[in-house]
Amino acid sequence: MKNNTTSKGLGIHTRRAIAYIILILLSFFCLIWFFILFINATRANSELGTGFTIVPGTYLLKNWETMIHRPIPIVRGMFNSLFVATMSAILCTYFSSMTAYAIHAYEFKARKAVFTLILMIMTIPTQVSALGFIQLIGNIGLRDSHWALILPSIAAPVTFFYMKQYMDSTLPLSLIEAARIDGAGEFKIFNTMVVPLMKPAIAVQAIFCFVGSWNNFFVPTLVLDTETKKTLPILIAELRNTDWATFDMGAVYMSIAFSIFPVIIVYLILSKHIVGGMTLGGVKG
Repeated sequence: MKNNTTSKGLGIHTRRAIAYIILILLSFFCLIWFFILFINATRANSELGTGFTIVPGTYLLKNWETMIHRPIPIVRGMFNSLFVATMSAILCTYFSSMTAYAIHAYEFKARKAVFTLILMIMTIPTQVSALGFIQLIGNIGLRDSHWALILPSIAAPVTFFYMKQYMDSTLPLSLIEAARIDGAGEFKIFNTMVVPLMKPAIAVQAIFCFVGSWNNFFVPTLVLDTETKKTLPILIAELRNTDWATFDMGAVYMSIAFSIFPVIIVYLILSKHIVGGMTLGGVKG
């Protein structure tokens, strides 16, 4: 009996050690690219051609000055991306939660059909509807406007599906009925009771929406024409496509590193909700 207990204990410790080793390796391969990026952001264009080194260079401030003084408005692009990504995350999470609440809390004949239709929209690639989208925003006067990138985020089927699954796990209908009996209106119930309960899920989806909007290159390229309105991914691509005589890879690395910081900050602010939100959202009660 003692030998069996000892063997079982050794088996648990072995599995735990293997799990830690795998997690360490995965963390290493996930973070090494950020380390390389930040190291290269401190090196000169001529040094980058000699190969990689783990020792930081001395051209950090020089690369920063080169990036700032380029004709391409990188800093303005940062604020454009920050505005678009923040507004998209807010509208996406709020209205997706509201739509999920409507499907979750109301009984109506077309309920299953609407739910199925929204899920079917998830299968349509952005590229398929791009031409019609461009024609639509041109007809309503939103061409070359940031709102053409922000307003479509209201309809986010993936976010809606996640919110619906989360509500099925954490929001009992009896709680909603009790609030209605107490005389609370639907908007009051949603804003004062449902939204606070949905905070973990909202935080998770806000990160995903923010990062997705921040990294979006395809749609802004089609919509934005004015240089001062372009978002950061477009400007970084333009920086990489400059004339070879003035091309500075160190400044490009600095621009990419510069573009990552807002995403890291948003993640650090909302990361405490990720584990709980992902766990509850994936379990249907």
